[in-house]
Amino acid sequence: MIVLGMISGTSVDRIEGALVRFEEEGETLRASILTTDSHPIPDRVRTALLSMLPPKRGSVRAVCEINFAVGEAFAAAAHAIGERAGIRPDLIASHGQTVYHLVEGQRALSTLQVGAPAVIAERTGITTAADFRPRDIAAGGQGAPLVSLLDVLLLAGTDAPCAMLNLGGIGNMTVVVPGMEPFAFDTGPANALIDHAAARLSGGKLRYDVDGTWAARGKVNESVLAELMAHPYFKLAPPKSTGKELFGPGFAEEVLARGLDAADCMATLTAFTAQSIVDAFRDFAPHAREVYASGGGIHNRTLMTMLEQRFKAALPDLALRTTDALGLPPDAKEAIAFALLGYQLVHGRSGTIPTCTGARHASVLGSLTPGSNYREVMRVAAGRAAGEIRQLMIRQL
Repeated sequence: MIVLGMISGTSVDRIEGALVRFEEEGETLRASILTTDSHPIPDRVRTALLSMLPPKRGSVRAVCEINFAVGEAFAAAAHAIGERAGIRPDLIASHGQTVYHLVEGQRALSTLQVGAPAVIAERTGITTAADFRPRDIAAGGQGAPLVSLLDVLLLAGTDAPCAMLNLGGIGNMTVVVPGMEPFAFDTGPANALIDHAAARLSGGKLRYDVDGTWAARGKVNESVLAELMAHPYFKLAPPKSTGKELFGPGFAEEVLARGLDAADCMATLTAFTAQSIVDAFRDFAPHAREVYASGGGIHNRTLMTMLEQRFKAALPDLALRTTDALGLPPDAKEAIAFALLGYQLVHGRSGTIPTCTGARHASVLGSLTPGSNYREVMRVAAGRAAGEIRQLMIRQL
């Protein structure tokens, strides 16, 4: 079965896609990455999204309109990615765009992703899986990080304590230690604060700090960094999740209001991301010996350098690599993860690991909107064995 996984992250600028062929051999699932690609979000849609994201407030009408607009953008992206690859997928698995993730303390109350799957299915004719997060929250979980299933299956059978680190707008990590139950959680900000500050300080000319060059010219303000690191979120034990509702524009504006030199501000916010991640490993996963990073943050050289330096000081036995070492394209990891969740859904298999999200039990995630190929998709899925998958083997074609 070929699945197109798609997601728009917190930067709200592009839709990332991954076409993956899944084949089963007993309890092993083999994933062949046929292509990875991205498609821009139209400026008018991006502007509408940003106008309603926290700390701004959107009306019910605005949410209604943007739900369909994002659905149209995802449908266009699915068509473009498939056309460029010359491949028509059997299933589309769309995460959509998160517009709110409501958390109080360590309890996730609700979450909302827009990008109407009915629009995607109607425009493409392809059965579409979506709405992956709510079921886990209904089962008492955080609804995040949902990449943990991919992480755990990929690291199954490892001999050394390992971790996966995703550097999107918000950072998340999954820890796999032989003999222990895996666990996962959001570490806090990754690119979200850096991106907002870059846009504000450049007068809108930049959407992010390209290669981390701006931060590299500045000096970290240690007193401001210490204040930021005192935020209570970092002391909460896993499982936990967060979003731009907490570490977003409002938070970044408070730092900008301190009047730091622009380069020093960028350096301090970058150090904040790095230190919060290092502290997360020190406090909750000191046994990890290898960490594999993915996401847009790996292209920020200053952030990666700060991570390496601070890991060396706090956890000298931990080696930092990118997921390339595992055959997993770092920029497409989340899209691949949702392709996997879509595959699990049509086969009636769980998409969560309770110790990773904090749910009371594992759940089949998502809902299906039939396309013209619905009967064929379900016929193929019904012919598979009912057992759970224990290991994922991945390769790029």
